Amino acid sequence: MTGIIRTVFTLIICALAFVILSSRFSGSDPTLAGYQLKAVLSGSMEPTFQTGSIIAINIKQDPSKYEKGDIITFQIENQLVTHRIVEVLTKGGQVSYKTKGDNNNTVDLWTVSASTVVGQYNGFTIPYVGYALNYATSKVGSALLLFIPGALLFLSAVLSIIASSKRFEVKKHSEIG
Repeated sequence: MTGIIRTVFTLIICALAFVILSSRFSGSDPTLAGYQLKAVLSGSMEPTFQTGSIIAINIKQDPSKYEKGDIITFQIENQLVTHRIVEVLTKGGQVSYKTKGDNNNTVDLWTVSASTVVGQYNGFTIPYVGYALNYATSKVGSALLLFIPGALLFLSAVLSIIASSKRFEVKKHSEIG
């Protein structure tokens, strides 16, 4: 049973390392089937999702087609923000949005241009995993994701060699005795 758990854990670490490192090398966020995982770093959208959660956003949407009540992720001042649309504005054929965090008292001071929208929250949330995702995408976390699978494989090989040598010794002693 512990062999199965060890194998599953190793596969999860290796898959996480592959996704994070491939996205780091490509210069974009991890994307799977048109969805990106984002870490929630503030409590502005509680209780919809908690600080430290990861959320999935759909990046295949037309950014000018969102409606009041949709939760969107957008770029503002080199930061990603995920808030709910409270008003859709159309001026000269250009669509923009007024947004607000569910846990905030007031509407955001900025107006979100449709061109800065990254995607729409699709309802998928995993609590607390965002802390790990945020750490894994840091330089130290990426380095650990390279080191940990290698160390686990090395440890597994050493343990296999030790177990084989013990079996060999027992077999050798039983043949002699």
